[in-house]
Amino acid sequence: MGRQFYNMELSAAPPVPQAGTQAVDRAAELLALVVESAGPRTFTSLIEQAGLAKSTGSRLLQALERHRLVQRDRGGAFRPGALFALYAVRHGVGSDFVELATPVLNRIGAQTGETVNLAVPRGDVVVQIAQVDSVHLLGTTNWVGLTVPAHCSALGKVFYAYGTLKLPDGPLERRTAHTITGRTELQRDLATVLRRGYAVAREELEPGLVAVASPVRALDGSVVAAISVSGPTARITEPLADHIGALLVTEALALSAILGHEASHTTTRHSTAHKESAA
Repeated sequence: MGRQFYNMELSAAPPVPQAGTQAVDRAAELLALVVESAGPRTFTSLIEQAGLAKSTGSRLLQALERHRLVQRDRGGAFRPGALFALYAVRHGVGSDFVELATPVLNRIGAQTGETVNLAVPRGDVVVQIAQVDSVHLLGTTNWVGLTVPAHCSALGKVFYAYGTLKLPDGPLERRTAHTITGRTELQRDLATVLRRGYAVAREELEPGLVAVASPVRALDGSVVAAISVSGPTARITEPLADHIGALLVTEALALSAILGHEASHTTTRHSTAHKESAA
């Protein structure tokens, strides 16, 4: 009887956490504090609330940062990392992704002086989720929240070319005299997008409007967003469009790197997308 009672006490006792499990629990607690906070958290506030030594807290936060679960803002405070932004991109429009992208969009706007947009695919359409206005404010359109036909926009061509969106089965809407409505011609245009890494739509969506766009990639190389520069044909000539395209390729890769993408993964995805778009 005594032995039976002893065994029951052992089975009822809570398990003693192992060192590795304890570290995971502490890291998870820190992550929860960051994610559940209304704003960025300082290092001191986190370790005090979690009851951790500075050395332990520093080591755990560095590990979370390496794995892109947290990141520091300019003041050194901690906020949710790029993995949360990537999840938001794939499962809905999230403010975290826009915040991550804003410095890139601002750089592009400063260098071009034209309107800069960030867009994501939603269903079978393209939704623009952030914009940096042109320095030429007259006539600037706020595209945020608007959807546009993908086949006649530079952003949409990016998603078609890389296989993020599939071409619709029905006829393609003609928006202007320059809209590409023939599938063979559009496929040739998409092949050009893949070859040079950016798309151009010159007066295909609206008369007098030209746009250039380049893809933003996730960790696995899939295209989850696109960045565009748009402006009037009088300012964005064909040579300038090529210059903007090269700039967008560079800056889109910088944003892709924040999402965990490595440039070495691009070749495989590029080849796969080309086969899909040609199908």
